[in-house]
Amino acid sequence: MEESRLAFAKDSPPLAIIAAAKIADVSLTIDPSLDSGSVPTLYLGSGDFIHGINTILRYIARGATFPSFYGEDDIQAAHVDQWLEYASVILSGSEFEAACSFLDGFLTSRTFLVGFSLSIADIVVWSNIADYAGMLDEVVEAYVGRRGIGKSPAPSLKENLQCSKVNTSGLEIDLPGAKVGEVCVRFAPEPSGYLHIGHAKAGLLNNYFAERYRGRLIVRFDDTNPSKENNEFVENILKDIDIMGIKYDTVTYTSDYFPKLMEMAESLIKQGKAYVDDTPRKQMQEERATGMESKCRNNTVEENLLLWREMINGTEIGMQCYVRGKLDMLDPNKSLRDPVYYRCNIIPHHRVGSKYKVYPTYDFACPFVDALEGVTHALRSSEYHDRNAQYYRILQDMGLRRVEICEFSRLNMVYTLLSKRKLLWFVQNKKVDDWTDPRFPTIQGIVRRGLKIEALKQFILEQGASKNLNLMEWDKLWTINKKIVDPVSARHTAVLKDQRALLTLTNGPEEPFVRILPRHKKYEGAGNKATTFTNRIWLEYADASVISTGQEVTLMDWGNAIIKEIKTENGVITELVGALHLEGSVKSTKLKLTWLPDIEDLVLLSLIEFDYLITKKKLEEDEEITLTSPILNPCTRRETLALGDPNMRNLKQGEIIQLERKGYYRCDVPFIRPAKPIVLFLIPDGRQQSAANK
Repeated sequence: MEESRLAFAKDSPPLAIIAAAKIADVSLTIDPSLDSGSVPTLYLGSGDFIHGINTILRYIARGATFPSFYGEDDIQAAHVDQWLEYASVILSGSEFEAACSFLDGFLTSRTFLVGFSLSIADIVVWSNIADYAGMLDEVVEAYVGRRGIGKSPAPSLKENLQCSKVNTSGLEIDLPGAKVGEVCVRFAPEPSGYLHIGHAKAGLLNNYFAERYRGRLIVRFDDTNPSKENNEFVENILKDIDIMGIKYDTVTYTSDYFPKLMEMAESLIKQGKAYVDDTPRKQMQEERATGMESKCRNNTVEENLLLWREMINGTEIGMQCYVRGKLDMLDPNKSLRDPVYYRCNIIPHHRVGSKYKVYPTYDFACPFVDALEGVTHALRSSEYHDRNAQYYRILQDMGLRRVEICEFSRLNMVYTLLSKRKLLWFVQNKKVDDWTDPRFPTIQGIVRRGLKIEALKQFILEQGASKNLNLMEWDKLWTINKKIVDPVSARHTAVLKDQRALLTLTNGPEEPFVRILPRHKKYEGAGNKATTFTNRIWLEYADASVISTGQEVTLMDWGNAIIKEIKTENGVITELVGALHLEGSVKSTKLKLTWLPDIEDLVLLSLIEFDYLITKKKLEEDEEITLTSPILNPCTRRETLALGDPNMRNLKQGEIIQLERKGYYRCDVPFIRPAKPIVLFLIPDGRQQSAANK
């Protein structure tokens, strides 16, 4: 690329351009002679010139010797463009902290903003932060002298704010014996329900360590119980994994190994390391609890193999039998007291149909498949701690290599059920719509309620791989989420349909007129909206009820007005009359009011607020739920009808907005026709009371 001259104002050097040019090996002549406030200009050797930071950055990136500088394909290039637009948010002091939180969440499991290598998106974002040390300091000093020649975009913020990667101090531990490039971990959900926030912790931690050690991540379906599993759950678990941005190398199924698992079970029987037991299940549990040996424990190999054949064929005799490991019935660790390895089940399997009548238990199949698939480190929650010895003993009896177990604490949330069996009860008893219900802690449920995956990642990874058991509050998660959505969520206006009051402006416009206003005053990427101004506008009744005659108020996005008269009937406000006072100071008014024009184009809204499904903070493992349980929350969904500005006809499903002075909402059902309301779900922000307590 030919040598060019970069002209700019000395008090605001374009750090992004200078850094990008250095990285792309573009020769620049520096000319800091423009007047303060001037747009940077790149003068080319051909006589042409280019104005504007982003335009110059794109020019440099397109001419770079490595193509990824502007994305490796059209989609990545579009993502780079989005970041170039978003970068300006960082320059706004009031939005700096929120922008940093957004970046923290986005970079939870990424190294670069776009793709897998450096692009101008990274350059422009970090240069706008301006506190980023190292290369930028070197570039600026080399080209335009010490940093003091210019003014930092946010000069006083570094003392109070830090924009860093998500705090993963809890994760900065070494996997035992791990070597970069040789680590293999696995995420092994059972396809008996959708993934929930507890599974998210396991999945994201496995993903983190696979990336940290440049290793492999296997997604394995532990499909060993056909009574609970089906293809719907398989498909939606894969969808959940995709939603969380987990990058895996392959998908496998424990059912792929059924033949080898049966061979191993038979081999252990022949070696005298396992036996077949026809003791009734309840009696077996009692004997294990007291350390009493089964009457079948000393069966001959031939007797065991005969019963094993009965199990394989699913006969009446076989259906009463179990294969048990012959470990130690007197071990203080009860998981080692001859655990069950195989049991019968004649229900067809969702993948292999009725081919098998016997299925391995998780405790038997997991170590076997881990070893065969090359897993080096098995991450699992500390609730399985007492079964770690069992895991290693089974591997030893099988003659397989050791797989290191790495524990982390189970994630428990207040007022939340994470047992798939109990969640299924809510689905089957119509207490929720389905597994994606916004009241559910499933991945699809919380995303549907308005949680951004970036917030979930930040929340999970900040906890790290600690083994400490704790009961987490939802407020912290929703607070993180708010910091991510606030800087980029478009602003709209709504008033409650049945709780509104009319304000007539005597000097208002005789004919309605329209102004084009930004949907977000500090984020251009949100686009614009058309706002209609009329002499009759709707106010919230709650606002109208606190206004006094003669009071001056501010109508947001318009100006001040003075209330001249308040008309009532039987103590109910029927109308307010006022006059615009646009020359008035908005700083002097106490009330800043949202409003809507009295026009036919207003859209009908259904505002939905959700509450916890149960009223008990922590449900014990053995605590069951019935239709008469006192812990069932009788009111978990509340709907309020409202009117919204006409621009909301364009909302897309899944779009998150802020209704001014009401909160953040996710669009669940977009505009279809005037008589059918747009459905918006209120997103908790970490401060709202539960609906049941209001």
